[in-house]
Amino acid sequence: MPRILVIDDQNDVRAMIAIVLRVKHFEVVEAESAAAALKAFEASPFDLAIVDVFLQDACGFDVISRMRDVVPDLPVVVISGMTTMRDAVPQSAELSNVVCLQKPFRPNDLTAAIDEARRCVQQDGERASLAQAG
Repeated sequence: MPRILVIDDQNDVRAMIAIVLRVKHFEVVEAESAAAALKAFEASPFDLAIVDVFLQDACGFDVISRMRDVVPDLPVVVISGMTTMRDAVPQSAELSNVVCLQKPFRPNDLTAAIDEARRCVQQDGERASLAQAG
């Protein structure tokens, strides 16, 4: 069962995401802050992270960078209420291949974003393998 770390400081958003994911047979670990998320991330592996951009104690992009320092190919879905979020993603290696999802979203949008994040990381890994072989 794939494990997903859900990082959002809004209880209702985390709860909605967790319900949707559990119905889809994911194991979910919820974190209400960057500090709690990084502690959970250090304690055990995750297959994907869903990260709110605006956390009370940190910027979500900083959290993603720290997680990807440890697991460079971690699939990530970034969530936010910003309307032009894709333009707000800083350009760096740690933040490549993040999938952006604007709040509010439907359950089907969430599962599609998860599938896309997994696909992006897999395709990036395949390109890297081909480049090393060539």
